[in-house]
Amino acid sequence: MNFIFVMLDSLRRDHIGCYGNPWIKTPYLDAFANESALFEQCYPESLPTVPVRRGIATGKRIFPFHGWEPRPGDNVMVPGWEPLAGTDILLSEILWSEGYRTSFFTDVYHLMKPGMNFHRGFLEWRFIRGQELDRYNTAPPLEDLEKHLTPNLKGTYAEEQLANYLSCNRGRQWEEDFSSPRLFREAMRWLECNYRNCGKFFMWVDCFDPHEPWDPPYHYRDLYAKGYQGKEIYVPEYGAPLDYISPEELEYVKALYAGEVTMVDKWFGRLVEQVKDLGLYDDTMIIVAADHGHPLGEHGIIRKMPTAMYPTLMDIPLLIHHPSGEGSGQRFDGYIYLHDIMPTILAQAGVDLELDLDGKDIWPMVKGDKSPTRPYVTSAYKDHVWTRDDDYAMFSWSDGHEPRLFDLKEDAGQFNNLADQNPELVKELYNRILKDAGGSLPQFDLPKKPAGGPMRISLPKRKK
Repeated sequence: MNFIFVMLDSLRRDHIGCYGNPWIKTPYLDAFANESALFEQCYPESLPTVPVRRGIATGKRIFPFHGWEPRPGDNVMVPGWEPLAGTDILLSEILWSEGYRTSFFTDVYHLMKPGMNFHRGFLEWRFIRGQELDRYNTAPPLEDLEKHLTPNLKGTYAEEQLANYLSCNRGRQWEEDFSSPRLFREAMRWLECNYRNCGKFFMWVDCFDPHEPWDPPYHYRDLYAKGYQGKEIYVPEYGAPLDYISPEELEYVKALYAGEVTMVDKWFGRLVEQVKDLGLYDDTMIIVAADHGHPLGEHGIIRKMPTAMYPTLMDIPLLIHHPSGEGSGQRFDGYIYLHDIMPTILAQAGVDLELDLDGKDIWPMVKGDKSPTRPYVTSAYKDHVWTRDDDYAMFSWSDGHEPRLFDLKEDAGQFNNLADQNPELVKELYNRILKDAGGSLPQFDLPKKPAGGPMRISLPKRKK
């Protein structure tokens, strides 16, 4: 059996048709879901980008981040954000040693920063340059930044991201010039060149879209906001309040995100069509997931924040097509983590090694095993922790203060904080998080992000 794993960064579960969205066009993911097992309760055990992928690559929990220290030269100050260690045993390396031809395609520049090691175990890997703050092109952007900035966005971190992104993508003309189409075309090229002589293969396609900046080609924008004449805000500022953006501008931002979702859906569909055209579909397990969702103004917050561990951030899609047709068109409950993907793939590949993994093979659930996989899930993002079960969701600062507690049966959107009325329940749920963390949580004195450019190191004094 072959394996293709596709990661779509920042894709909200509630923004896909097969998960109930009525207005965003995702025909290819919806069709794929009809031929796949759909999982209703998949969650990241740690956020954001890099901790999630470390868990997938190793099959281990990254939370509670013991021993983390910020890396000189990187401006992302998030516990768990660190390279794959030399001692890590990776999914790619195991499959390579088992005779799989391995390949990795990504435009997630964080994974390809020096020393991050996410290309390990892959016989071929390709890095598509130019997303967000990838330091790819220092020439000034050809576009006028004024058309993308409200007065309150000027001088912010969002403006820096936007300027760098427009510089890196100053030569685009057609949809095929955008990052996600380029990425999927590289994966399709590899399949066409390798499928006849590679035996079995493992491909990892890691797509940064629909992560911001949100700037899909205009024919995708016109699906959701045709005729809009205001500011084209590709990169909103983190967090609340939203006083820098008007209601009309916020609706346009939502339309931009929806346009990126539809564009990614199309190019994922192109990849699946090629798998079918090459005669590989009936011998290939295809797994599609997201690392996390993305707030779009709900709870007064836009863009991902540790203080926004609501369903808009924490609920993620997981679709798995099995060549045998097992689970096709069916929906499955049961709490799943993203680091369950590695043991699931290894079990399907028939690899039986003595590995100390935290993840579990989830395929017995599809085959009819009704025993619960987990009674609850826990997670962490920077200096906040989170848990949920069938009845309640709760998140707080990592030391337990400012808890937010929600009754999921009465308040699925999590707008009514019940923590003050239920201190004993809050304590019980927080102790659950401590248990999963091994009894204690590290506390970090997180450095502040520099005003601009990469994180700077302290240099020696100049010689006199």
